[in-house]
Amino acid sequence: MSYNIVIIGAGPGGYVAAVRAARLGAKVAIIEKDEVGGTCLNRGCIPTKTLAYGAGLLNNIRRAAEFGITTGEVAVDFSRMVERKNKVVSQLVVGVNYLIKKNKIDLIKGTARLQAPGKVSVAAEDGKEIVITTDNIIIATGTEPALSTALGYDGELVLTSNEALSIAGVPEKLLVIGGGVIGCEFACIFNALGSKVTVLEVMPTILPVVDKEVAKTMQGLLKRQGITVKTKAKILEVKKSAGTVTAILESGEEIAAGRALISIGRSMNSRGLGLEEAGVAVGRRGEVIVNDKLETSVPGIYAIGDVTGKVQLAHVASAQGLVAVDNILGRSREMDYRAIPNCIFTHPEVAGIGLTTQEAQEKAITVKSGKFSFAASGKAQAMGETSGFVKVLADPESDRVLGVHIVGPRATDLIAEAALAIRMDVTVKQLTETIHAHPTLSEAVLEAAEAVHGMSIHA
Repeated sequence: MSYNIVIIGAGPGGYVAAVRAARLGAKVAIIEKDEVGGTCLNRGCIPTKTLAYGAGLLNNIRRAAEFGITTGEVAVDFSRMVERKNKVVSQLVVGVNYLIKKNKIDLIKGTARLQAPGKVSVAAEDGKEIVITTDNIIIATGTEPALSTALGYDGELVLTSNEALSIAGVPEKLLVIGGGVIGCEFACIFNALGSKVTVLEVMPTILPVVDKEVAKTMQGLLKRQGITVKTKAKILEVKKSAGTVTAILESGEEIAAGRALISIGRSMNSRGLGLEEAGVAVGRRGEVIVNDKLETSVPGIYAIGDVTGKVQLAHVASAQGLVAVDNILGRSREMDYRAIPNCIFTHPEVAGIGLTTQEAQEKAITVKSGKFSFAASGKAQAMGETSGFVKVLADPESDRVLGVHIVGPRATDLIAEAALAIRMDVTVKQLTETIHAHPTLSEAVLEAAEAVHGMSIHA
């Protein structure tokens, strides 16, 4: 079998690249050892957000009396929630398979290995080995949760996000090891479902990659919801007994729970691919090294998505896939990482893009900032969701928007406007002269922009 492009991995980078390439006339094959859709669809973005929406709905039902609505006793049927999550995932997997078939892309099930540039072998599901020749290869194998036997990982009492998505029931107490994006999302989900949640983070603050003011605010909001957050919490040992996990901290404190969730990052799926034999350069973390055209050190071999170690987000993988295909097909293009929205589906949501306050300080970049609280938003008041704010950072000389950071209702939707503003080098003045509909949450972005120049009406 011979192709123009062979893609290893059918996640949001791989299948998007395949569809684009096929529509541009290339003969394409995808090699996938598991379900199409990758981590994002099967074990990440979609299943977690499905559970997060259910948890959010539960929170709203519990507040129904505030809106003059009387409900009976509210109970959680967790097995039904998991069943719905599985149904959503299944439907979307079917949709991706349909796209692959519709665009006449060959889907080869099995484990791929590079034999040489332009040659890939596949250990197929039936035990046979298939050798494929191709003009170009795109590596899109993604990542897996970082495991730590030192933290007692066993997949039963001590879990990763993979196992947490199919846990048999809601634990009475849950210990979350790691206060990053995944840890905070699961903390909010299980807290809403009734678990007593403790988050342990070794760093001085949770969510260290987001704007520090947003992280500090979110930490306070988690505590207000009843989630215990311990920062600078170094774990010396994890002990397990029948049905109990106990984390022993450097401080001497011992914290016990029915389950522990490890959320300390992700590891690259680059081993066993034959990269070294093919001459593909790999970094110390196992990341496949690429340039801004997504080219590896070997001509004709590209890499996209989490395995590149650039930005581990599904939408970045998709964007990289499109750039890689354009370059393969002679439409020279480079990846632009300036305007990448980062979304966190906690309660309330968090989203950010561009320069953060701490980055500005570290790089000695002078910025002007404006902030607007959702407490002053008519729409947020009507919704009863007034926690949080929008913050806009701008260049004092050019007036260009450099960063936007949001904690509050629908933050993950509101960030799209900010992404366009940064991508198109919009100025604060241009943003404030754009009429925003009333009453909407997007007015908070407008008011934060106006606050940069001290002109916010409602701040």
